[in-house]
Amino acid sequence: MLSRITDLRVRDPRRLEAAAARRRRRDGLTGDGRLNLLAADHPARRVTAVGGDPLAMADRHDYLARVVRILLGGSVDGVMATMDLLEDLLLLGELLREAGGPAFLDRKLLIASLNRGGLAGTTWELDDPLTGADAETVRRFGLDGAKLLLRIADDDPGSLRTMVACAVAISRMNDLGLPTFLEPLPVERGPQGLKVLKEAGALARAAGVASALGSSSRHLWLKLPYCDGYDRVARATTLPILLLGGESAGDPRPFFTAVANALAAGSSVRGALVGRNVLYPGDRDPLAVATAVDGIIHRGWSAEQAAASLETDAGTSELDAITRWLA
Repeated sequence: MLSRITDLRVRDPRRLEAAAARRRRRDGLTGDGRLNLLAADHPARRVTAVGGDPLAMADRHDYLARVVRILLGGSVDGVMATMDLLEDLLLLGELLREAGGPAFLDRKLLIASLNRGGLAGTTWELDDPLTGADAETVRRFGLDGAKLLLRIADDDPGSLRTMVACAVAISRMNDLGLPTFLEPLPVERGPQGLKVLKEAGALARAAGVASALGSSSRHLWLKLPYCDGYDRVARATTLPILLLGGESAGDPRPFFTAVANALAAGSSVRGALVGRNVLYPGDRDPLAVATAVDGIIHRGWSAEQAAASLETDAGTSELDAITRWLA
């Protein structure tokens, strides 16, 4: 599969725009007011470690296979990723279409991750310019929105430069009538590098700052981590909030509890935009974990119901589906 994707990149790079134009988009962003999105933009910030493997997410074969398994299973509303990975998915979609396989990206949200320049561990990490796609690229490829990261540290002027860049990008997305998903994280430097302040007061203040960025908040969603006292965070804004996951814990069940508790904390909490906790859930099937999270978000499951579903939804069915279609 990867060889054929690379071959398409070499022989026919313009196929990407044709594939994007063929994709059927959904009529609106969300049908029931909630979203369950998969995050897959980590390697572009030099974040590749999972558990004890420092290069787990650097393996594009494994990384893409996990993303595709979840998308083929239909348990997420879409995926947020950098353009290279979105293009891999579009080219795979072309190969499957030619082989009579499913159009697995139709009516899925494709969200472009815009700023990845703040590479993990660098001295300039908080100075995070838009090094990926821009609003015009989102429009040209028929994508469904854009995501930005804003880390706020009181002692680093890079945060201000990133804030200005985010405000400009939000304004341009507004001009095109496209949604932006902004992840405003209060951080501080410690012995192990940057640390996110997962405290209700700090997150509520960050939500207030983020809500006011750009020309308008009419197309803006926020992405915030869970913490104790999340009702204070939910009350800090009327903008819709999606929960983020953070580093993989191996066991997905604590995250199920966080999602259920966050949704109960206030009407502004509208789902999750999660990567590693779904893609790398220890020895669990990523599709089963994505299905469990989807149950909480779209079907009102409790955390206990989601955990119980892991025992029935896990398995190895259709693991070789793409191989068979493209054989």
